[in-house]
Amino acid sequence: MIFEIEWEFMNMEFKDLKYVGDQTNEISFPLGGIGAGCIGLAGNGRLIDWEIFNRPNKGGFNGYSHFAVKAEQDGKLIDARILNGDLHAPYSGRQTTMFKGFGWGPEFDNLAGMPHFSQHEFIGGYPLAKINFSGEKLPGQIALNAWSPFIPTNDRDSSLPCAIFEVEITNDTDRPIDYTVVGALSNPFGKENGVNTITEENGLCRLTVANAAIDPQDTNFGDISLTTDAPDVSYQQYWYRGAWSDDLETYWRQFTEHRRFENRTYDTGVQNCWLKCDTGLIAAHFTLAANETKKVKYAITWNVPNCKNYWVADADAQAEESGLKNAWKNYYATQWADSTVSSQYIFDHYDGLYESTRQYHDTLFNSTLPAEALDAVSATTSVLKSPTCLRLEDGTFYGWEGSGCTGGCCEGSCTHVWNYSQALAFLFPALERSMRTANYTYCVDEVGGSHFRIKLPLGIKAEKGDFRSCADGQFGDIVKTYRDWKISGDTDWLKSLWPAMRKTIEYAWSEDNYDKWDPDQTGVLHGRQHHTLDMELFGPNAWLTGYYLAALKAGAEMAIVMDEPDFAEKLTELFNQGKAWTDQHLFNGQYYIQQIDLSDKSILDAYSDHSKAVNCGYGAAADQYWSEEFSQIKYQVDQGCQIDMTIAQWHANLYGLGEILDPGQTRKALKATYDINFKPSSRDHYNTWRTYALNDEATMNICAWPDDTTKPAFPVIYASEEMHGFAYAAAIHMIQAGLVDEGMTIVKAIRKKYEGHNRNPWNEIECGSNYARSMAAYSLLNAFSGFSFDIPNQTIGFDPIVPKTGQFSCFWSLDSAWGSFEMTEDGAELKVAYGRLSISKVTLPFEVSSLRTNEREIKFSQQGNQVSFEEMNLTAGQSLQMLRS
Repeated sequence: MIFEIEWEFMNMEFKDLKYVGDQTNEISFPLGGIGAGCIGLAGNGRLIDWEIFNRPNKGGFNGYSHFAVKAEQDGKLIDARILNGDLHAPYSGRQTTMFKGFGWGPEFDNLAGMPHFSQHEFIGGYPLAKINFSGEKLPGQIALNAWSPFIPTNDRDSSLPCAIFEVEITNDTDRPIDYTVVGALSNPFGKENGVNTITEENGLCRLTVANAAIDPQDTNFGDISLTTDAPDVSYQQYWYRGAWSDDLETYWRQFTEHRRFENRTYDTGVQNCWLKCDTGLIAAHFTLAANETKKVKYAITWNVPNCKNYWVADADAQAEESGLKNAWKNYYATQWADSTVSSQYIFDHYDGLYESTRQYHDTLFNSTLPAEALDAVSATTSVLKSPTCLRLEDGTFYGWEGSGCTGGCCEGSCTHVWNYSQALAFLFPALERSMRTANYTYCVDEVGGSHFRIKLPLGIKAEKGDFRSCADGQFGDIVKTYRDWKISGDTDWLKSLWPAMRKTIEYAWSEDNYDKWDPDQTGVLHGRQHHTLDMELFGPNAWLTGYYLAALKAGAEMAIVMDEPDFAEKLTELFNQGKAWTDQHLFNGQYYIQQIDLSDKSILDAYSDHSKAVNCGYGAAADQYWSEEFSQIKYQVDQGCQIDMTIAQWHANLYGLGEILDPGQTRKALKATYDINFKPSSRDHYNTWRTYALNDEATMNICAWPDDTTKPAFPVIYASEEMHGFAYAAAIHMIQAGLVDEGMTIVKAIRKKYEGHNRNPWNEIECGSNYARSMAAYSLLNAFSGFSFDIPNQTIGFDPIVPKTGQFSCFWSLDSAWGSFEMTEDGAELKVAYGRLSISKVTLPFEVSSLRTNEREIKFSQQGNQVSFEEMNLTAGQSLQMLRS
């Protein structure tokens, strides 16, 4: 549809992707692999947040690891610099240990006292980053390019444990200049038995750091390699070992002398107490003629293969009881034996890995979405490269909710948090399906309760005493499975999960459901409903009943495919009954509400059996939820405007599931949510929860009560807080409903909180860093493109929101392929950039006069908005062109 608004398009030079001055303060750009951990590239070029040791490590350095460059002419040094920009304030120090930290200035690892560049700018469009350095007498244009493979549908290469750097230098003078680029890597594996090695083979020079004394099965075992394909190198296996700062002193003196580095070796590990770890280096030497440019490539690869459950005190015992061992290997360690093998793989396939990553980047950033929308999409996908994500030994994807400073935050691929994420499902669908498989294999108990957090090591089965079943997570998984089937067309996979799925649907009315969700089979949830806001609602509400309705509708469609027509009919009847009741009884004329009498304690008395209490020490419901002083049930929505009241319809819109809630009422509810919950400034808003919006920043509250309603004494928890994943879902649903200005106002407000000077643009926070829920932002692509898909029926479609220019283009991705869709006044073109797409139908918002591929004209028929033709396979570089009548 043509939408009469104007927006500023994103492109690869979009100014808000360029960060200068204090905008670079908070940047940590994650470079790594899916489930492999990452290294952060700081806004000024430092290598920070070394999160490669199978857990978060916010603020963690690895010794003096860095890059540096020097220029010489006629045998004389012109200048030498660490490839860093200024370290910005504060300078008092951030830690609190004696002789290091607050009161001792910036950490030594920052190298802030070494010569560096006074000016730098950071340009980032995930997964590519570039830092331009300037302001000094060092001649030439100096830049640091950084990336790691990010290739949708290719989850193996995208899981490479690596950070790749290109030091790019252009000699902009009129005379030849001799340059030296240094890559330095420290050894974090223990100084007494640390060992550094240098190898030169297959056109590569590699420095590998490890520990000679660690058992290869130990969780501390590992190695890291710094590798370059530069043809002319010198190196030092070890920096000088000495007291005080002798190591750094010697390195810098030798670097600034007119000579190549001479190798240094030691027979034993570090024996003195002064040196915290060994460092080694590889230097690339080359001459640039006037106006010549060269890139020196370095790859940092790592291998820390052995994992264990470190966050549960009795994890060893739990594993043993299940006949397991609390140990597993990282997926990447099953593909590449160590950091030397992965580095060889990278350089053997360098051009292909980079070209595919660059092609994804360019296709995404050439989309004609509003700039802030595309910024949100690209930035939040970085979560997939953060320590929030793991890949288990068999390749199964596992996610924390977020990352703490030194450990994962909230374990178990939490179903109701990962409900919101859309990036993995479309970019790496096989990994998303592995989450469904793991959940239905290990998290569903014998009566159909799904316990929403997977235990590790994988194989520990869920029991009724584990994390309680949660309504949004349990029914959300049904809807997500429907989505993943529609994305992949893998009906055999769906059949393998169906018995467990059916059991979780039937659990709603099961006698074994001690939370009594829908015992009378009304199609409406009435009982005690655990949810993603960490407590329970009592009584009907559109938020959680919506998930139930969506699961019933999706379940009915899947039941037909499973050849269970009677069950499909039952689910359809329940859906129709529940939908009609919900639309009639839970909509107050403005928005959907919760139906409950907060003064009625008897509601809680129905859940008084302590023997059925699970998770977090919950006892009888009244113990948790009754306020004697206020004579009121606590932590409910009641007449509040809750941000997720229509979220099930958001899911349904994205996956082609159709109507869950009345469309007119839904649009009114979304408009009310914007008017009531969105605050343009936080100045006059009181928030008793976590502070993710403050001062003049706008905020989108989880729940709010209009002036003509009474706010409960103890409202639903987190009510006054903003959590970005919730806000994205609501905003994108607004866009789907035609409230584009309102939705984009919210999206812009979120991204304004992540401008570099205030927060890291590539780390949206909620319960910790790199929070999974923010990947809801990916569905901005689907909303603006009107993307539809039904791969079991070989169908793909688009109905975009087109700006006044009349031209639209957008990135799309499914299980076997990705590419772009472009629409103009003349027609449209569906391009495949990677993989293969098998289709026989396309849905479009216009009548087609001609259909052709790169090679030939295609016979077709059109009924309504659906264009049908014989099955075709479009491969990379091919397209389907559709002319308007």
